[in-house]
Amino acid sequence: MTQPVQIVRYAELVPCRTAFIDAHTPGSDQKENFTIIGGGVSEAADQYVHIKDTPGFNIGAAGQPPKCRNSLHSHRTAEVFFVLSGRWRFFWGRWGDTGEVILEAGDIFNIPTGMFRGFENIGSDYGMIMAVLGGDDAGGGVIWAPQVIEDAKDHGLVLGENGKLYDNKKNEALPKNVAPMPLMPDEHLALMAEPAVYEVVPRWVARYLDLLALSADGPIQVIGQNGKIFDRPGFTVDFISGQSTGPIAPTPFYTVLIPVKGYWRLNQNEHDSHIGPGDTAFLQPNTGYNINPAMSGEAAFYRIQNTNDPAGPTWWERS
Repeated sequence: MTQPVQIVRYAELVPCRTAFIDAHTPGSDQKENFTIIGGGVSEAADQYVHIKDTPGFNIGAAGQPPKCRNSLHSHRTAEVFFVLSGRWRFFWGRWGDTGEVILEAGDIFNIPTGMFRGFENIGSDYGMIMAVLGGDDAGGGVIWAPQVIEDAKDHGLVLGENGKLYDNKKNEALPKNVAPMPLMPDEHLALMAEPAVYEVVPRWVARYLDLLALSADGPIQVIGQNGKIFDRPGFTVDFISGQSTGPIAPTPFYTVLIPVKGYWRLNQNEHDSHIGPGDTAFLQPNTGYNINPAMSGEAAFYRIQNTNDPAGPTWWERS
């Protein structure tokens, strides 16, 4: 029987260092990927999945040392990041030079579908970003910019059209019945969005300090039909601070709580748990709970819930 509340501790996260095709490419070869809820989009057979349930979205994370980057890619469903620690540069476009934005702890970015994106730790220490991917299958995998696939071949990794990686350094080769992942054709590349910074940042980025100020009057819907960022990706994201907590009535939706600041006491059926930054609490539908800061000081968390909206393209592509 599934527990009403499951908690994955930040300190117990299991990394995969060969999760994606660029895992051997210089500049990207030190990153760590984590699959917390759902199968995610990892291309590695040995990716550890902490909770295999798929509540209509997937939760993952990326940890990177300074100057390490994640290569240009796209998804068919939503990709939402919030910064847990560090300073990060997110960039986009066919060659990654169309636009960029710098995010710091607590900031959140709902990256639109239909455009290539990448990110880099530009801080001075190891940093972590948390990710929400739309759909039970997280959009069916990663769509890589052609140059990423070509560069990876020079460093021993080949991606099959089945979405699985084969590592020549481990004496792995494409099976005879599996072709390599084809490069995106020019006619499809021409359709990829190249939005300017002024089109992306005001519409798709929300800053932690702004959300903290606004939450004095109650929880803030960050992403959703009534959110600061309008989108309907199959889930909502709310921001809740120590100023806006208390008993939460049961809802028919799955709920994920991820603190970004402070430590929290989570009470469910008179059972107390404690969660802190980077911990992930997964609650089943129809689970009521009470959550409050466990100590004084600044405290805030993001809450993700599934909705009845189908996962798919960002709403700016549907209009």
